[in-house]
Amino acid sequence: MRIDLHTHSTVSDGTDSPTRLVMRASAARLAVIGLTDHDTFDGLAEAMAAGARFGVTVLPGVEISCQQNGREVHLLGYGVRTDDADLNAELALIRNSRNGRLLRMIQALQSAGVRIGIEDVHRVAGTASSLGRPHIADAMIAKGYVDDRDEAFRDWLNEGRPGFVRRYACDLARGVDLVHGAAGAAVLAHPWARGADAVLTPEVITGLAREHQLEGIEVDHQDHTAAQRSLLFDLGGRLGLVRTGSSDYHGTGKKNHELGCNTTRETAYRELCRRIALRGGVLGR
Repeated sequence: MRIDLHTHSTVSDGTDSPTRLVMRASAARLAVIGLTDHDTFDGLAEAMAAGARFGVTVLPGVEISCQQNGREVHLLGYGVRTDDADLNAELALIRNSRNGRLLRMIQALQSAGVRIGIEDVHRVAGTASSLGRPHIADAMIAKGYVDDRDEAFRDWLNEGRPGFVRRYACDLARGVDLVHGAAGAAVLAHPWARGADAVLTPEVITGLAREHQLEGIEVDHQDHTAAQRSLLFDLGGRLGLVRTGSSDYHGTGKKNHELGCNTTRETAYRELCRRIALRGGVLGR
């Protein structure tokens, strides 16, 4: 049973529609996927309907933009009730901050000689309801300033580069509590990727598990080294965390993250579903 619990669609910064994503998952022989678009639930209904047609179970999820000690980190919420008022208010606040940052980033890029406008970003973003730096990168690609998203982030959009602007993100511990308030299970996304181990130390992860009942930790991820995966697996085992693996698939928007390149063990998936059910959350179908 092949299970990939971290994927994105065109509703946020992926390049496949929710339906196309499910079709690709079926072709990749995945039995279960988690749709975890950034800060929005908007693709879930379409994905779950497609899952029923193509024989793929879709576990509803969301990837929440959080911060720990001033550094952006990400939290996966699985099985949350999408009508929860508190979580929806927080996600709306994050999305509004995303939109406001777009304008400031475009102004910064224009000052550095990159002539793109907000209309260029909306053109490449299409129907996305959660906009971010990848859409600015896509606008830069369309205008010929860079060849791909990797180049755009490396030279223009990462922290310390000309187009970078900070935005609001939810405090991580509060994010875990909001996921629980919405009856879902909380899993740290790629916790040691791209230097996040500086703030998501074993001590911090231990505190989240013991004081906020964090359910899980994403261990097998393309941005983790083999050594990091081993250490995270052992840490998660000691803390009683569900240890997941996933592709973090974005379609053509992220290289070397093909569907199913990392997967979650069936026993871990069943345990995650058990914990969602105990909280009264929504299971995949």
